[in-house]
Amino acid sequence: MASSTSMTGTLFAIKRYALHDGPDLRISVFFKGCPLSCLWCHNPEGMRSGPEAHTSPEKCVACGACLLACPHNALRAAGQTLIRDPSACPACGACAEVCPSLAHEVVGRTWTVGAVLDEIEKDAPFFEGTCGGVTFSGGEPLDQPEFLEALLVECGRRGWHRALDTSGFAPWETLDRIRRHVDLFLFDLKHMDARKHRACTGVDNALILGNLRILADLGSPLQLRLPLIPGLNDDEANLRSTGLFAASLPGVRSIDVLPYHSAARGKYKKLGLAYPADRIPPANAEMVSRAATILQNCGLSVRIGG
Repeated sequence: MASSTSMTGTLFAIKRYALHDGPDLRISVFFKGCPLSCLWCHNPEGMRSGPEAHTSPEKCVACGACLLACPHNALRAAGQTLIRDPSACPACGACAEVCPSLAHEVVGRTWTVGAVLDEIEKDAPFFEGTCGGVTFSGGEPLDQPEFLEALLVECGRRGWHRALDTSGFAPWETLDRIRRHVDLFLFDLKHMDARKHRACTGVDNALILGNLRILADLGSPLQLRLPLIPGLNDDEANLRSTGLFAASLPGVRSIDVLPYHSAARGKYKKLGLAYPADRIPPANAEMVSRAATILQNCGLSVRIGG
């Protein structure tokens, strides 16, 4: 396995001082690209692989600077509106560099392993003496396995705690390579019914559940998480099925319940995407309490958030 710090991958964000992506204070590294299309996804900018350029029309002052700067003729004016041709736009960022009103933005860029490590290094003093460290999230990090593995190996050499936030949707061969370098898996259980899982995420759950079972049997450290989505996976049958499955896994004694909220609505608008969870109400306190009780009755300790 090549672990060169010159290896590259695509990220859409690096966020510091994260408190809900694993134990203690952490830095979260967000990979771009995901094989799932969850209706409630709160990181839509991580769905598609590769950099993307977007325009916020309400910010445009019609100065024309971007039209002159674009080397690919991907932009054209239509009255007071700018139209971008996605087929001609490689998301080079030339428009964003010259825009005085910040109407253009490139989401995602190519990073080297070395550059990511340099960013993590800035926060390393906060990890000392704690369980804090780095969390790789997304998107789906397992969609870029070589880049992820190189980062995990290099972080391990530096003694940084490594958490992987994943859907578990990847060939077992990929997970088997990666698991040896992961100190904690943050593993989502979205729905136990295969048909309903496909309806709300776009993929079947057989591979996910199979991978989770093997990880548990091999003793990989796991923190299970249940995104609680009203009307989709909050019924008693699914909650009980989730709880019994989780409690049957070796070493698993707890689960985090992550109540759905619509805070990502603005992200979808910014990206020019329809909000697929438009008709889903936020998870209220009564719903969360009910879910926690059902899971606790399955033998699990429950934490709200995580």
